[in-house]
Amino acid sequence: MIRCQGLSWGAPGQPLTPLLNLQLESGSLTAIVGVNGSGKSSLLKVIAGLQKPLSGKVALSVPRQSGVSFLPQQQHLDRQFPISLEELVAAGFWGRRLSTQLRAQRLAQALDAWHLSGLERRPLMALSGGELQRALLARLSLADTPVLLLDEPHAALDELGQALLWQHLHTWHELGRTLVVVCHDLAAVRQHIPQTLLIKNSGCVFGNSAELIQQTPHTQVA
Repeated sequence: MIRCQGLSWGAPGQPLTPLLNLQLESGSLTAIVGVNGSGKSSLLKVIAGLQKPLSGKVALSVPRQSGVSFLPQQQHLDRQFPISLEELVAAGFWGRRLSTQLRAQRLAQALDAWHLSGLERRPLMALSGGELQRALLARLSLADTPVLLLDEPHAALDELGQALLWQHLHTWHELGRTLVVVCHDLAAVRQHIPQTLLIKNSGCVFGNSAELIQQTPHTQVA
């Protein structure tokens, strides 16, 4: 469960919205939408504990260090860092004690599931945007955490990559994991995500994705 109580966030002295009170049940799948600069990514970071709120608090039913995984936007990743795609994906095992054989087996499965087999030794700087995004998602898939926070996971993905993304999101949801997804693709939100938090300057609105997007002017959510 994720509970936001009297929450505000943004630059010091400049909250982006009125106070947010929100409860997301365990095992739920939720989208966060809004115009550029509305605070979607910042809210996700506050929930993840990576950014301090201006006021209020976020309570989670699991410990952040061991129970929450966060997918950042790939623009925040240093592509000059000297590691291979395989090493990036394997970072999803962080904090877990697995045998060498089991690690190798699960890593191979993750690479295959995200169509990355054959790219294991390729350095980050040699990857396309879509390959890097699938690698970040493969890393996330190896993290055995009940809460997944994803910031624009569809970015840079082609048609195949997006199909893989939604397939995995639905699988994780069916397994009872709690997912919060920042997404600009409103058609995909309507099709794949049952509930949405719309962030507006006048206040946040939470409800059924299809109804909320249909009833809200496009300029407030695109």
